[in-house]
Amino acid sequence: MTASPSLRRLWVAALLFAPSLLWAHGISPEDRQRMLDGGNLQYIGLGATHMLTGYDHLLFLFGVVFFLTTLKDVAKFVTVFTLGHCITLILATFYGITWNYFLIDAVIAVSVIYKGFDNIGGFQRVFEMEKSPSLLGAVFGFGLLHGFGLSTRLQQLPLGDDSVGMLMRILSFNVGVELGQLAALAGMVAVLAWWRHTHSFRRISHVANLGLIVAGTLLMLMQLHGYLHDTDPNGFRFPAEEHRHIHEDMDVEKAVDSSRNKL
Repeated sequence: MTASPSLRRLWVAALLFAPSLLWAHGISPEDRQRMLDGGNLQYIGLGATHMLTGYDHLLFLFGVVFFLTTLKDVAKFVTVFTLGHCITLILATFYGITWNYFLIDAVIAVSVIYKGFDNIGGFQRVFEMEKSPSLLGAVFGFGLLHGFGLSTRLQQLPLGDDSVGMLMRILSFNVGVELGQLAALAGMVAVLAWWRHTHSFRRISHVANLGLIVAGTLLMLMQLHGYLHDTDPNGFRFPAEEHRHIHEDMDVEKAVDSSRNKL
């Protein structure tokens, strides 16, 4: 079965956009130094910038509010999402709970695919379900996941050894994330409110949500590619020093069979 022209165009656009998707969450050396030289305001600014350039977060939010027609519903779902990502962002960062950020971002991409799939009635069409799983529950669960993804990147920054100071930096970054999210949402809601009153909305809304699935799939593949080809030992699950200690504990380097050096 061949893909429709609309779907092919979506894939081409997504491929052109791919490099920025992969590096959307990167913390540059300049940002690291700026954090060292600046105060909590720097963390607020970085949090806002990070959210506004975090394409996976924005795509998921776009999918969540796509069919919401009242500000009350938008506020309800965004509040649940915000609560979820605040919990993991703050707690995971403060207690140093982390994982490989490529893998986290790959799973976050699944949330974009999920929302696009839900918006086109995928659960009803594919699984013949009467209704989709609880959207509030899904948004909260994915909010926890998105917050953990934000935390993995925040932990790359110098947060200091003082617990109070570290907590203030984490909270400052979180405030910036919320401000960036509000700014992005204001634009999304305004555009969607205008678009719903045009004739093109009913025609293109299905294609737009197919675009979410395409973008989420491409983003997931790019992040998995980054994980498989990452050369930074500290980017993996275990930092290099910890990995070294595991080898020492297991005496791996002593397990050498010299007889295998000969044919």
